[in-house]
Amino acid sequence: MGGTVDGTRVMVGKAKLVADAGLIIPERYAEAMERLESEAKTTFLAGWEGEVRGVIAVADSLKPSASFAVTELKKIDVEVVMLTGDNRRSAEAIAAQVGIDRVLAEVMPQDKVEEVRRLQADGRVVAFVGDGVNDAPALTQADLGIAIGTGTDVAIEAGDVVLMSGDPVLVVRAMQLARRTFRTIIENLFWAFFYNIAAIPLAALGLLNPMIAAGAMAFSSVSVVANSLRMRRFGA
Repeated sequence: MGGTVDGTRVMVGKAKLVADAGLIIPERYAEAMERLESEAKTTFLAGWEGEVRGVIAVADSLKPSASFAVTELKKIDVEVVMLTGDNRRSAEAIAAQVGIDRVLAEVMPQDKVEEVRRLQADGRVVAFVGDGVNDAPALTQADLGIAIGTGTDVAIEAGDVVLMSGDPVLVVRAMQLARRTFRTIIENLFWAFFYNIAAIPLAALGLLNPMIAAGAMAFSSVSVVANSLRMRRFGA
């Protein structure tokens, strides 16, 4: 990013950007960048007249429940991957704080969707969580796109699931609820087919009183409803 200030062309951006623009990075600023990035901060360089003149550091504050959410996801056999445009040092420092083992850093916005495709090509089922405009293509490409409700409208439209707040624990709850729902569907199908397959042929062959068969079929409906109502307790 660049602009003109009092007739002087000023560049502000990441190290690669300013280096490509031909600006020299003095050693003291390179050392300052390394130190700040090891503290989980993202750095930008500002320079003019062919040389970097300063370092700007910014940092996102971690959600209090981020570490807990990562731990809970691991408990349900979900591999957590950090996909970020931040430099590798700061990304790995943040990942270490919350317990994320795999980091894909320095990913340009337009390349996020390619990283999702690469994970899918490895045979992974990918759930992508995002809230920005640049996350929309990746949210669409992922097998499950989880958008943060406090994010941009574009991300919300692209997501399959929209969380009502930015609390990362909701990602865990959404996955647990999805798994519980799927298991309940399988259980309901089993009980529905079990009663009908067992009772109706026996009644047709005269081996079972038709009234008992009809009662069994009605009971299968009751058991399906009762099993489904157990989901209310999970969501409470």
